[in-house]
Amino acid sequence: MTSPIRIGILGAARVNQQAIIAPSKEVPEVVVTALAARDPARAAAAAKKSGIAKIHSSYDDLLADPDIDAVYIPLPNSLHAKWSIQALQAGKHVLCEKPITCNADEAEQVAQVANQAGKIVAEAMHSRYHALADRVVELIRGGAIGQVKHVEAHACFIIPGANDIRWQYETGGGALMDLGVYAIAILRSLAGCEPVEVTQSTIKVAKPQVDRWVDASLAFPGGMTGRVLTSLWGWPLLAGVAWADGTEGTLRVINPYGPQLFNRIEIIKGSTKTKEVVPRLPATYVSQLRAFAQAIRTGQPPRTGPSHFIPNMKVIDMIYRKGGLLPRGQK
Repeated sequence: MTSPIRIGILGAARVNQQAIIAPSKEVPEVVVTALAARDPARAAAAAKKSGIAKIHSSYDDLLADPDIDAVYIPLPNSLHAKWSIQALQAGKHVLCEKPITCNADEAEQVAQVANQAGKIVAEAMHSRYHALADRVVELIRGGAIGQVKHVEAHACFIIPGANDIRWQYETGGGALMDLGVYAIAILRSLAGCEPVEVTQSTIKVAKPQVDRWVDASLAFPGGMTGRVLTSLWGWPLLAGVAWADGTEGTLRVINPYGPQLFNRIEIIKGSTKTKEVVPRLPATYVSQLRAFAQAIRTGQPPRTGPSHFIPNMKVIDMIYRKGGLLPRGQK
């Protein structure tokens, strides 16, 4: 494939401009050519504002369009698996917003369909494509703090408004599903392996089955421990940090979830602290889109492909069950 990859968008979500339309202007390997939404008037307005040439009256019509190679899915969480699978079966590559599904079973189904279709599927977790993520792993694996003994990630933000879909169980809402996916991803990256058990999970709910605050402890191979703290309503009001404690010191990452805005790595050894800032650019969404296009061209899975999103969803399911809540999408 030498011509640009033609991308269609399912839904007129607000995130489209930031996540796919603006980045496509900086990635010549792709072009956004079509958009579909349940509300034709909204689709027309969004397409006109963004300079998208083609409007489809339904998601099915967009997937049937032979002039589209891939789709971006920014729909509510509860629709991610359904439309990812249908897009893959229609012969389209898929970049789906995080979390890619509501639970691990759905994640495995999406991966299986992608494999059968011979198509690329990736979870849109933009922060994982920033150079900060690579630099942190490089330092830890290079022995900057010795052997890692404990990893921790905090991701907290306030989401007001009881009618927001992030507060609805039916749409796959909850703190773990919104911010927790980021925290769990960096926790696994810092550890360099997958947790074997969730040893403790304390969950505060905003309404039945919908978590607003989650504090979970995890056990990793070799005696390493971990902790995730995430919240959409609770204390702390705002937190975006992760760290790893090792035998020789601590590596602390400031703002691993939005490193394109600002970031810092701190290594503390006794009374000595060193600081490092990773360049903000290229922006995370640009790097993510470029990597998605590269995966399509080469056939090599992107870093947020099935080997990333299936284990991530498994941890989320374990935390929910340990805390007495149902994984999303289950009754």
